[in-house]
Amino acid sequence: MRVGVVGLGYVGAVTATCLADLGHEVVGIDIDRHKVGLINAGRSPIVEAGLEERIVRTTGLGRLRAQESLSGVPGWAEVILVCVGTPSGPTGNTDLSHLDQVIAEVAAACSTHGPSRFRAVVVRSTVPPGTVDGPVRARLAEASGLRVDEEIGLAHCPEFLREGSGVADFLDPPFTVVGVRDDRTAALLAELFAPIAAPFHRTTVAAAEALKYACNAFHAVKITFANELGRLLGTLGVDAREVMRLFCEDDRLNLSPAYLRPGFAFGGSCLPKDLRALLAVARRAEVELPMLASVLPSNEALVRTVTRRVLDLGVRRGALLGLSFKPETDDLRESPYVELAEALCGKGIRLRIYDPVVHPDRLFGTNLRYVTEHLPHLRDLLQPDPASALADAEVAVVADPGVGGVPALLAAPPPRILDLCGRLGPAVERLPGYEGIAW
Repeated sequence: MRVGVVGLGYVGAVTATCLADLGHEVVGIDIDRHKVGLINAGRSPIVEAGLEERIVRTTGLGRLRAQESLSGVPGWAEVILVCVGTPSGPTGNTDLSHLDQVIAEVAAACSTHGPSRFRAVVVRSTVPPGTVDGPVRARLAEASGLRVDEEIGLAHCPEFLREGSGVADFLDPPFTVVGVRDDRTAALLAELFAPIAAPFHRTTVAAAEALKYACNAFHAVKITFANELGRLLGTLGVDAREVMRLFCEDDRLNLSPAYLRPGFAFGGSCLPKDLRALLAVARRAEVELPMLASVLPSNEALVRTVTRRVLDLGVRRGALLGLSFKPETDDLRESPYVELAEALCGKGIRLRIYDPVVHPDRLFGTNLRYVTEHLPHLRDLLQPDPASALADAEVAVVADPGVGGVPALLAAPPPRILDLCGRLGPAVERLPGYEGIAW
């Protein structure tokens, strides 16, 4: 394929060179004359393992060259990748000025060729969700005079390149993700990345934009988690390296997709208790753990947010399907659903609750004491079956996807359904009045 890559910084130089090494014809564009000269001379503008040898090879084969302007590229290329910088502004907001300028220039150059041949403009820069389908789409349409998704394509293709291993990451990624609306652009990008043996995922533009931020935020969280534990354990005479070595051997929970689905708050007899205990140890040791200290307040904020979501519906009668802190247990200790029920009842919502494994007569000990303190009228609230809980409900708050109330929801849904678990399936999600907590 014929590809233009605008911006020859770290991402652009690696992208242009690796695409050329995969067999595509690539022209790199950058206003920096020095970068352009280095690439055309077979040298790398950045320090990156394995890059310069590929530049030498691909420029020698005539598959890679660089120039200082867009001249001739939009009429020649099938895909134009935009890899310009999007730095932070003074307040932390993303500075999109370079991207806006480049999109305007690319669009203006494309306008001279009209809709005679379909080509795709692909943003590879890291941008906040809503950027590509918002200001970028508007600028592309305005400056080109072409109908986006019909006469010219638009997509977002995030990169996941680590400095120092960018070439290896490009050629052997965990996946390739493209956010795109139209089929022709998706087909062009599938062809562009076809030589790379990795799953190819087509998703929404906003999801592709958000994915890069999610990945980097999680990487930052992991580093901070390990360092906070290290600061605490070091003061206690514990080798944090040994703890984390063993920690990382657990690929069922610790290093796995477990607990990484958006949904409701955590609870139960272990997580809140042990986190509070760890923070208490840190206070005695006079070690600050700001990230871990923010976890419980964040969890509590989610309960308040969902409470407000229900109250904002203006309903007076509700059903809560699921009460224990997770399915298949009757443990109500620090269950966020007990807290939610307590808050809703306190605000005047007439609530009926169904949980397939919670029976008041079988509760005892701390489990019974906890629920008696928070929901003293639980026996009156619990219903024998989901149909009874849903009777006359104006909203069904679904906590447990395994509750037998889902068929009842399908047969005679209440006016509103608030899904806290995200696993009810497309049939329920298509019902009128359905909304998810974070989707």
